[in-house]
Amino acid sequence: MTLSQSQARCLMLAAQGLLAPPAAPATPETVLEAIRQMGVLQIDTIHVVARSPYLVLWSRLGDYQPAWLDALLSQTRLFEHWAHAACFIPIEDYPLYRRRMLSSVSGWYNPEGWLAQHSELSEKVLARIRQEGPLRSADFEGAKSPGGWWNWKEEKLALEHLMTHGQLMVRGRKNFQRIYDLRERVLPAWEDSQTPNVEEMRRTYLLRAVRCLGLARAGWTADYFRIAKTGVAKELATLAGQGALLTESVPGWDDPVFIHPQNASLLQQARTGQLTASRTTLLSPFDPLVWDRQRARELFQFDYTIECYLPQQKRRYGYFSLPILHRDALVGRLDAKAQRAQGVFEVRNVVLEPGVSLTAELSRELAQALRACAHWHKTPQVTVQRSEPAGLAELLNDLVKNTVP
Repeated sequence: MTLSQSQARCLMLAAQGLLAPPAAPATPETVLEAIRQMGVLQIDTIHVVARSPYLVLWSRLGDYQPAWLDALLSQTRLFEHWAHAACFIPIEDYPLYRRRMLSSVSGWYNPEGWLAQHSELSEKVLARIRQEGPLRSADFEGAKSPGGWWNWKEEKLALEHLMTHGQLMVRGRKNFQRIYDLRERVLPAWEDSQTPNVEEMRRTYLLRAVRCLGLARAGWTADYFRIAKTGVAKELATLAGQGALLTESVPGWDDPVFIHPQNASLLQQARTGQLTASRTTLLSPFDPLVWDRQRARELFQFDYTIECYLPQQKRRYGYFSLPILHRDALVGRLDAKAQRAQGVFEVRNVVLEPGVSLTAELSRELAQALRACAHWHKTPQVTVQRSEPAGLAELLNDLVKNTVP
């Protein structure tokens, strides 16, 4: 059996919660379910629009209360750790990540060596939290560490390494700043005997990545949870041979795609053309649909770079351009800034991909997505300054004025 690339895209969109508009208003439970569906929710602090984790959820749920995400963390229904990057993760997955901590396979760095070299500082930080209760980095008055992470002070480095090592956890956030507490106070019943072994951990990550993606080529799977790439194709083939994964082919690709059995019904619907993409929305640059640039090129023919990390003179699309999802295609990108004090959702530039036709349907649905995003931000006035093609900016300004959020 084969899937067309359009059917493959619809299968991935369905698995990611982006196939169609939400069927019902969002609730705190649907926020948690969306994170479970994605597996993880990446954290990033840039907030020219909304901070990325909140925007990723809006793309799937529509109008919801960002405080619900904060509450889930403080209720210990989520925890924070390194996965694809720094992420919010459902608490039921803690055993998986605890094994990662114990095995020093975080995928980013090994905190154990740093903590050993800074044992006196680390003990002082732990002693203060043990005595005073949960603390933020701002509660420590240390000097900045030259040349370190983001020029952080040494106490902040200690807090981060202690969290990565598992001695601390994030109890909650205040003004998006982490509040750290002892693990034994956050999870008092935890025992390390509850962790899987390293082989089970790796197998679970591979299967989970395939499930969250809907379908996956071998080259897409390791990036999702940032595990070692060596041997992945062979491991996936073995899992398929054991019946733990299904396989399909897609015209134009000379390797198989893998599907998790939990997505078998979606696969059947995709095969028969019953999965129809009907959502137009804006995506965070750190949305799991696009965070793997190779995957975005191969499946969506969308070549994407986050230009905030480039010098200004090298930016083509803007500081924080948001991919535009229209039905089963990534049709362009949009550089926006929420001017909250002025109540203005400013679109500095919107650019459609080469070959994308500016249809009445696309312009109308993009205007609706802009109006909805601006309404959620509480920035009711929308202004579009520039566009490619040139007439799109004026058209969107006119359409947005007549669009009900």
